[in-house]
Amino acid sequence: MKKLINDPEAVVDEMLDGMVAAHPDRLRRLSGTNVLVRDNAPVDGKVGVVSGGGSGHEPAHAGYIGDGMLDGAAAGEVFSSPTADEFEELITACDSGAGVLAVVKNYEGDVMNFDTAAELVEMEGTEVATVVVNDDVAVEDSEYTSGRRGVCGTVLVHQVAGAKAAMGADLDEVQRVAQKVIDNVGTMGVALTSCTTPEKGEPTFDLGEDEIEVGIGIHGEPGVERTTHMSADAITDELTDAVLDDLDLDEGADVLTVVNGMGGTPLMELYVVNRRLQELLGEQAIETWDSWVGEYMTSLDMAGCSATICSVDDELKDLLDEPVDTPAMVTK
Repeated sequence: MKKLINDPEAVVDEMLDGMVAAHPDRLRRLSGTNVLVRDNAPVDGKVGVVSGGGSGHEPAHAGYIGDGMLDGAAAGEVFSSPTADEFEELITACDSGAGVLAVVKNYEGDVMNFDTAAELVEMEGTEVATVVVNDDVAVEDSEYTSGRRGVCGTVLVHQVAGAKAAMGADLDEVQRVAQKVIDNVGTMGVALTSCTTPEKGEPTFDLGEDEIEVGIGIHGEPGVERTTHMSADAITDELTDAVLDDLDLDEGADVLTVVNGMGGTPLMELYVVNRRLQELLGEQAIETWDSWVGEYMTSLDMAGCSATICSVDDELKDLLDEPVDTPAMVTK
C-alpha cells in the first residue's frame, strides 16, 4: 500500500485539520470532535442543513459546507458512521432557532445515530427534521441497509435543501424540497477495482484482473453482477438503463445528470461515459437540463464511476440554479 498518510488511525483527524487549514475563512472544527461547521454557524434565522457519514467519500460531506449547501457535517472513521454524540454536537452547533434538517444516507449506522442525536437535541428544544437518501437503484435490503443505499444523489439533496434554507424557508419547506429530490433521483455505479482502506492496507474485496462489479456500493458492498470488463459504452448502457427503468420518465422530461468518479478514475474516462449517457437520453427524447462530470462522492481510490439521473421541474431548476460557495463546489 502506497498512500500519503502517517498513522492510519490518525488519518481522519489529520484530514479534517488539513481541510480547516485550507479553508480557514469557511470552516471551523468543533473542539474534541470530528465535526466541521461553516465559520459563521449558526446563521441567524436560517434553517440549518447538516449531513455526515463515514470518511473516504471526499469531497462529501464536509466539502459541501458553505453558502447554498450545508451548515455542517460530521465525519466518521473510514466507511464508519459518526457517533450519535458527534451528530448531536453537529445539530446543536447549526441550530439558530429555526430548526435543522438532517440529510442522512440510508445506512444502518447513519440512520440509527442520527435518530438518536435528534431525540437528544429535541429534548433540549431543537426542532429536527430528517430525510433519508436512497437513490441507489442497484440493491434493495442489502447487508448494510433496509431499503436502498444512499449514494451520489445525496449531493443534489444538499444543494436543493441548502438553497431553500438560504432563501429563508421554514423547516417544513426545506424538508419538502429535499424529499422531492429523493423521490426523483436514481443512481447506479460500477467498480473496475476495489479500494484500499488505510487501516486494512489491502483491497477491501477481490476483483479479478479482467472483472468488474456492476451495482457496487460506495463502501465496496457487492453489486448485482460480477462480469468481465466491457467497453465504456456497454457499461454506460447498463447503468443508464437501470436508472431509467427505475425512474420511468416520460418523453420530454428534463433531467440533471451526474457522472461521478469513485476516486481512481481519470476525468478523461468520465467524459467518455458522459458522452454515451447523453446519447442514450437523446435517443429516448429526454432533455438534459444540466450535466455534471467529476468527483462528488468517492470511495477512496476505487476505479469506477456512477451515473445519476434526477428529474427536474421548474422549482428544482430554480433551486439548483442558486449560487453555491463551498470548498468543493462554487457556482455563480
